[in-house]
Amino acid sequence: MQEKTYLKWYNKVGYGSGDIAGNVVYAFLSSFVMIYLTNTIGLNPGIVGSLIAASKFFDGVTDIFFGAMIDKTKTRLGKARPWMLYAYIGCAVTLAAIFAIPPELGTTAQYAWFFIAYTLLNAVFYTANNIAYSALTALVTKNSRERVQMGSCRFIFAFGTSLLIQSVTIGAVSYFGGGAAGWRTVAIIYSLIGLLVNTVSALSVKELTEEELNESAKETGTETEEKYGLLTAAKLLASNRFYLMICGVYILQQVYGAMLNMGIYYMAYVLKNENLYGVFSWAINIPLIAALVVTPTLVARWKGMYRLNLRGYMLGTFGRVMVVAAGYIGSIPLMLLFTGIAALGQGPWQGDMNAVIASCSEYTYLTQKKRVDGTMYSCTSLGVKLGGGLGTAIAGWMLAASGFDGTLTVQPQSCINMLYFMYLWVPMLINLVITLILSRMNVEETNEKLKQKTGIESAV
Repeated sequence: MQEKTYLKWYNKVGYGSGDIAGNVVYAFLSSFVMIYLTNTIGLNPGIVGSLIAASKFFDGVTDIFFGAMIDKTKTRLGKARPWMLYAYIGCAVTLAAIFAIPPELGTTAQYAWFFIAYTLLNAVFYTANNIAYSALTALVTKNSRERVQMGSCRFIFAFGTSLLIQSVTIGAVSYFGGGAAGWRTVAIIYSLIGLLVNTVSALSVKELTEEELNESAKETGTETEEKYGLLTAAKLLASNRFYLMICGVYILQQVYGAMLNMGIYYMAYVLKNENLYGVFSWAINIPLIAALVVTPTLVARWKGMYRLNLRGYMLGTFGRVMVVAAGYIGSIPLMLLFTGIAALGQGPWQGDMNAVIASCSEYTYLTQKKRVDGTMYSCTSLGVKLGGGLGTAIAGWMLAASGFDGTLTVQPQSCINMLYFMYLWVPMLINLVITLILSRMNVEETNEKLKQKTGIESAV
């Protein structure tokens, strides 16, 4: 039986464009905050890493908190869209603030300025916005194919934005005068662009009513009351093994990305050309975008997401193994080639990840008889914050331990060795671990067995 459709092409594209706004924050911050703080403001990478790690303490409960708040929200705009709209105002302000640290402040005050702005951005505003944005996948359609298409559209915009930001930011900072003033101007421009696009994205889709979301439950007599608190929501997530797997994969992916973002140091001090950072960004993002374009077709052809994701990451792991080999050979063309192959293999998971999370939410419904769509999507924000933040923090600690000095043109050999480890070995090892996790994540088959057992056609 063919699934009912809910979205037009412009709804999917409009929704996907929201990740322009998300990556104006994430790509800019994760790619350039460390080199801005060390080489422009003159802060110590080890101390910055420690502040980022400390900031994660405040992030600990906000993911589940905002997810639960979204689940309880009832407005004319729906559950998620109000949070998506209004939280981004805070994102724009705090992003600009991070890159507007006054050079004339004392060092202690500069550290404090960064810590406060970074914590507010990650623990409050980005959390609320990102969870709401991700939850819309389950709230605007119940069609699994449309969810995959939404995810693909979303990540095409995400990687396209990342590619653009990583390619033009250094040049833009220089164009606007360089130094602290150049970074501040670019940050303000990015913040305003993100605010505009986020608004358009939130208004491009319409959430389904509670009656529409629960109609299959009514038909089977399994509708239940959904009143639960934060502790209950946390227990529901902890009891879902697929949620825990996705959290693990998402965190590892963000650490992976943080290590690749340290490539700007690798290009500057190992390859002696920081402009290669943009070239490698093309080698990563173009194959990812190509993979995202074909992901919905491949999901339909292979009748599900499990095999596609697993085989894709097997290819991705092979690609990163070969990047390590090419790096030690010293062949930039081979590094670019295998970087692209690795990215191509990782693309399908990026495209259908939101659909997998929706299936995980369905698993909780089938086993616990509670809807936790907003709370379930806390794994996306949790992964971005813990993985990206800790990845950047770990990178800072590694740089500091290696003897890095932002005032030096030539770094000590200990730093060069560390950059090899961070940029070549760590991403390869992370890909291997993710592949092992994905081999256990067949949530679609599990849900089908549960439906056959309970007689429920569909929970979402």
